[in-house]
Amino acid sequence: MTTGSLISPGARARIRGLATPIAVALGRLGPTPNHLTLIGFGIAILAAGAAAAQNWLVAGILVIVGGAFDLLDGALSRATGRVNRFGAFLDSVFDRWGEAAVYVGIVIGCIASRFDLGVVLAAAAMGAAFMVSYARAKSESLGFTEGTGMAAIGIAPREVRVVILTIGLILTGLVGTANPLLQLRTLDLPFGVSVSLPWKGEAWLFWSLLAIAVLSTITTIQRIVHVQRQSEGDSNP
Repeated sequence: MTTGSLISPGARARIRGLATPIAVALGRLGPTPNHLTLIGFGIAILAAGAAAAQNWLVAGILVIVGGAFDLLDGALSRATGRVNRFGAFLDSVFDRWGEAAVYVGIVIGCIASRFDLGVVLAAAAMGAAFMVSYARAKSESLGFTEGTGMAAIGIAPREVRVVILTIGLILTGLVGTANPLLQLRTLDLPFGVSVSLPWKGEAWLFWSLLAIAVLSTITTIQRIVHVQRQSEGDSNP
């Protein structure tokens, strides 16, 4: 099956294989899969706070660490035979909750630094990312792509979005954003149109948020097409 994802099913399986021994080791210390889910959510909240404080480097590190816990809770569930519907529900809810918190933190940080374009893009990225998750949840509730198959459909599933956001936040923190108003360059376009775009630190945040917004929109469309193809045998158009 062609998924169109930047992460192939084989790569996804290899990553899960690498995560399993780490998850099992953590499980021996006492945490259950649900505990790891809640720890990952707590890390996302810390990332949101760091972004709101414009500490982009710390926010980026925390985002990737939180993403690792999102991987470990599922690995521990499978390794210990604790896979159940409530755990899957809890994982999905707190993943979305944590993701929303991070984007809200970025919005607050951009407002504080007077990076208005970043505010718009962060809101757009959050909305587009949530449409990806909604398309999966709704399609699975209607019986399309059973199991976790829909997670592999589309160019930018959650794992890809986490990596893109992490890169943008970390590079923004490393380059620095001393004064956003002095880090704008004007491009003169045809017909007398001028556009001011960020550069230096803000450029990384700008492009990562834009990439998430665009790629997530494409992913949602890919999932719609995937479901449409599966529904061709339905009696009602």
